[in-house]
Amino acid sequence: MVSLDDLKALAVRTQTKIVLLVIDGVGGLPRSTDGMTELEAARTPHLDALASRGNLGLADPVAPGITPGSGPGHLGLFGYDPLTYRIGRGVLEAVGIDLELSERDLAARGNFCSVDAAGLITDRRAGRIPTETCARLTPLLEKIQIPGVQLIVRPVREHRFVVLFRGDGLEEGLSETDPQQVGKLPLAVQAAAANAERAAGIVNRFVAETKRALSEEHPANMILLRGFSKYPNLPKLTDVYGLRAAVIAVYPMYRGLAKLVGMQGVQTGDSAADQIATLESAFGDFDFFFVHVKKTDSAGEDGNFDKKVSVIEEVDTLIPRLLALKPDVLVVTGDHSTPATFKAHSWHPVPVLLLSKWCRPDGAPRFSERECRNGSIGHLRAAELMPLIMGHAERLAKFGA
Repeated sequence: MVSLDDLKALAVRTQTKIVLLVIDGVGGLPRSTDGMTELEAARTPHLDALASRGNLGLADPVAPGITPGSGPGHLGLFGYDPLTYRIGRGVLEAVGIDLELSERDLAARGNFCSVDAAGLITDRRAGRIPTETCARLTPLLEKIQIPGVQLIVRPVREHRFVVLFRGDGLEEGLSETDPQQVGKLPLAVQAAAANAERAAGIVNRFVAETKRALSEEHPANMILLRGFSKYPNLPKLTDVYGLRAAVIAVYPMYRGLAKLVGMQGVQTGDSAADQIATLESAFGDFDFFFVHVKKTDSAGEDGNFDKKVSVIEEVDTLIPRLLALKPDVLVVTGDHSTPATFKAHSWHPVPVLLLSKWCRPDGAPRFSERECRNGSIGHLRAAELMPLIMGHAERLAKFGA
């Protein structure tokens, strides 16, 4: 894989514009009734037309067989090797809602969840409570007192929140409390290293106090924590590639990740149509646009095949507006697969579509996993896409004499 230092040495500034449209969790698996994936079941005439004109392929977000979280999945798309550059979910959520982190902060991403009288998890997302309910509950958690530690708890969106443990000697390297299954007890946090023992004890005390603080609430009567992390020092995408880059995303976590690599957040509305309208209004101000569509992933995690299909179809109707802007390079892909039949992120490679005037057209009839398997891009790691994108945008100089 080409290093970021080598790419920085090759990068040149031009007037070309790039749009990276990420349909979160877009990859799927065949359903039992007809053997179709969500992409194959969806009516996508505009994406299919792009597939005939552009290049297709499959990308492993991290490496073959490894199921990625959203952070590693997106880092790969931005050209960072996720195995080298690691960012915890807590930091992403905190930066996404503009929390200022210090060296004394340990951040965690939280879910409000539901537990029964025995403490067993009945819903890992508390029925996806509205953001207003989350905002009402987070002050209850911030009132918890732990000697030597300041707690900062903020709502993010729906059932999600972020907590900062601010104090001395709080190190990352903690296990999560989410067992990833209903019918299980939340897990106790374990320290992977001796220097994280203090942090583990503090987090476990916080979780115990939280159970008491939420005992009268329903359905959000408990929490799950994961992604314990401290602020990282990453090379900036804007410096490596010489791009003016923008992120157009509804959910704070994705804005947070993009901001960590140097992108500027552009305020947008809640729908995919709102995001395209934002792209239209900001198109003259940046060179690179990361546009993130979330609801495909949510539908996949809920096991709602038809809903995921409908979101893909909604995105397809917006493609003509995107093309009217005449980006020099358009890439449509996902950060990982979230098959509705699997109800979770999976290790399956992600479909990739790339369109530029420099493509040797594949002539594929459809944008789907099966067609992408036979495309000219081939099967590669997601982190290898960015150099390909930059080449098609005429933003890389010739290598060597």
